[in-house]
Amino acid sequence: MDICKILHRVTGEDICEAILAIGGEDICKAVVIGAGGVGTVVVTPALLAALGFTSGGVVAGSIAAKLMSFFAIANGGGVAAGGLVAFLQSIGATGLSWISAGVTGSAGATMGWLLSAICNRTKTD
Repeated sequence: MDICKILHRVTGEDICEAILAIGGEDICKAVVIGAGGVGTVVVTPALLAALGFTSGGVVAGSIAAKLMSFFAIANGGGVAAGGLVAFLQSIGATGLSWISAGVTGSAGATMGWLLSAICNRTKTD
């Protein structure tokens, strides 16, 4: 059920129309885009740690270890310096640098912008 209809039934007022009247779609889009950017910067290090890229190195038996093994076999026995596994382990060990945070945040904000279509609302009574 539409959240605006629920709010109207509970309050007796059209809260969604009031928000739209003061630029609610723009506010919603700003929140979604901002949340996408901030969310990816916050979640990325935690996700890498969950995959096994930690400050203590790659965790044995983790997805990170399997990825490292795959790339080592593909490269003839060693993991390439500057490669994907090395890059992910660097972030897992030290966190995001300000450049990495900017790139990651921009990617998240772009995804937020793509998802901001959820904020589009037209009156359909």
